[in-house]
Amino acid sequence: MKEVFEKLEKIIEMRQNENADISYVAELWKKGDDFILKKIGEETAEFIIASKNKNKTDILNELADVLFHAIVLLKYNQLSILDVTKVLEKRLGKSGIEEKETRSK
Repeated sequence: MKEVFEKLEKIIEMRQNENADISYVAELWKKGDDFILKKIGEETAEFIIASKNKNKTDILNELADVLFHAIVLLKYNQLSILDVTKVLEKRLGKSGIEEKETRSK
């Protein structure tokens, strides 16, 4: 699974500076973080609807879209999905309530 995310990040890095007319990643990059955030919102709404409708194929496809756009936003902010993995690893073994209490405000 880790390899898929690493490959995706490399593709995003390669395409961010390509022609926005032929690369969706370049288009996202050119339009900036507000546009990327809007896309994440749209995809999240579609994910919620698919989940509400109990359509497993749509749930998977819409979550893939959410994750893709989230990874683009991470890269736009010079972060990586591996940075997220480190946060999740620190949370393993803690209850959600305990973890929330330890976050800095």
